[in-house]
Amino acid sequence: MNITIVCVGKLKEKYLKKSVEEYAKKIRKISNINIIELEDEKTPDNASEKEEIIIKEKEGTNILRYIKDGMYVIAMDLNGKRVKSEEFGKVINNTKVRGVSEIVFIIGGSLGLSKQVINRADYKVCFSRMTFPHQLFRVMLLEQIYRNLL
Repeated sequence: MNITIVCVGKLKEKYLKKSVEEYAKKIRKISNINIIELEDEKTPDNASEKEEIIIKEKEGTNILRYIKDGMYVIAMDLNGKRVKSEEFGKVINNTKVRGVSEIVFIIGGSLGLSKQVINRADYKVCFSRMTFPHQLFRVMLLEQIYRNLL
């Protein structure tokens, strides 16, 4: 199985980069993994709702360039289904059973995901209603992927 994580924003802190590299290394013993970092659009202070939609659409267009037919897309979305680790694992393992060869996980920017990306997703998951830094969330996602591939 091939796993791709498409995420908006680049890691800055060394300790987070090291954590991501460590989990990717563990996952590579079980599966192929590719992490694609996209530039985030700059959000002006006090951006209007219209400006935020435009920013999400630009980021969404960039994300969708990496999604091809046949890929199973899992979007990280605050309005998605809240799941426990075991259920998240079932989602991953069910794709293998159905013969899906590539899963794409999407982490949007600070404003979330565009409607186009949400509509393209095969599954939408919410890890928590709490707010986490996007860079830390990437580590959390990798840990859950690793945990559920074992």
